[in-house]
Amino acid sequence: MEIVHIASILVAIMFVLIAVFQVLLSLGYPYGEYAMGGFYKVLPKKLRIVSFINAIILLFMGFVFLLHAEVFNGFHFLPTNILVWVMTIFLGLNTLTNLISKSKKERIVMSPLSIILFFCCLYISFS
Repeated sequence: MEIVHIASILVAIMFVLIAVFQVLLSLGYPYGEYAMGGFYKVLPKKLRIVSFINAIILLFMGFVFLLHAEVFNGFHFLPTNILVWVMTIFLGLNTLTNLISKSKKERIVMSPLSIILFFCCLYISFS
């Protein structure tokens, strides 16, 4: 198995785990201090909807990386080269916002995840 395939699978697994976290936030679990600046322990209803939408986007992102690395076949109409770069740039920006978050819990937990994801995605983007 090529390193790109392994990195893509790792990225997809991490996206799924973060999507599960987002679903838990959307269901009202008290993990809000780890996300969205850590301003709420339990997210208000509007942010719960945002978390649910985030979960769907994260699952799509994982799927795109698996398609791009040809772990999955099909959906050839998706411009995976462009999508992978857009997502990688987004993750780079997301990493920076996690690192400067006012929430210590978000900085400690989400920053390392974001950094790992960013570098894996960057590697996949250049491959």
